[in-house]
Amino acid sequence: MKRLLPVALGLVLGLIPKVHAGNEEKGGQAGATELLINPWARSTGWAGVYTSGAHGVEAMNLNIGGLARIQKTDLMLSNTRYLSGSGISLYSIGLAQRVGDSGALGLSLTAMNWGEIEETTVQNPDGTGSTFLPQFFNIGVSYSKIFSDRISGGILVRVISESISNVSAVGVAFDAGIQYQTGERNQFKFGVALRNVGPKMRYSGNGLVFRAQPGTGQNFLAAADRRSESFEMPALLNIGLSYDFELGLNHRLTAAGNFQSNSFTSDEYQVGVEYAFMEYFMVRGGFNYQRGAFQGPGNDFNVMMGPAAGGTLQVPFGKADASGNKARRFGVDYSYQPTDFFSGNHAIALRLSL
Repeated sequence: MKRLLPVALGLVLGLIPKVHAGNEEKGGQAGATELLINPWARSTGWAGVYTSGAHGVEAMNLNIGGLARIQKTDLMLSNTRYLSGSGISLYSIGLAQRVGDSGALGLSLTAMNWGEIEETTVQNPDGTGSTFLPQFFNIGVSYSKIFSDRISGGILVRVISESISNVSAVGVAFDAGIQYQTGERNQFKFGVALRNVGPKMRYSGNGLVFRAQPGTGQNFLAAADRRSESFEMPALLNIGLSYDFELGLNHRLTAAGNFQSNSFTSDEYQVGVEYAFMEYFMVRGGFNYQRGAFQGPGNDFNVMMGPAAGGTLQVPFGKADASGNKARRFGVDYSYQPTDFFSGNHAIALRLSL
């Protein structure tokens, strides 16, 4: 476990060359792009900007290096109505458990519900009268460790599955991240995270099988497999920083910024701010800008681009410690992000911290 920091740092630095900065010419060539959708309501409320300080379950989607910064147990349930009106939803559950004095194990599951889709075929382009239900989900297993009061790091392995009734693809992706914090009250935070790096995926199954004559003069049909093209993972690199301003005893204001280098589209820049009262009530907002946007028709290519806002209400419970603080908390998070198409993204999550 003591070797995790150099391993995570080596993964981040060694795999950075695989993330080609701002490669918009390759837009649309990656697969498994559902990995780019953040299912957690708290971090989406300020546009996914908190690479530097995300902790607990939400760190498994932003920066796995922050997973270990929990008291003991962190459990989250989340539902996202993606592009409201389209019928698409995401359901997520995540668990982080402290292991030893400074480590944590994490497990997350995200499933995507597309609703029923009308089946069409070459012979029946207007529909067969049947429907099918795509099944997209991913499972992440992770470990994170706090190496000092300043530095934490972690790694995550994620299995991705995409399927319909007769065609499927399975792949694996890796995340690695580091967080560093400093200052009198650790108010300055810096984070680097590399996400979705892995081998190519490929679809296969009976849906790609067709019947054809094996050769000239043959009077029978043989089954043949139509081999599909493989596709790459939507790898990206996040570099973020934040600063906590203590406005009196019970008030905190956090400003954060993040740079996101994408392998298959233009780079993105996020900024955000969060206000907290006694860490019981929080409101936040952010903005996601993609390089090249707003420069004319055809450049609004990212449905996640633009403003986002959200809030949190959490209640402490249980026995107080020597200083009078209650470490156990139950919270509700909500976020909204308007989109050019449909009626925006709504996310709500329940969090239990023990």
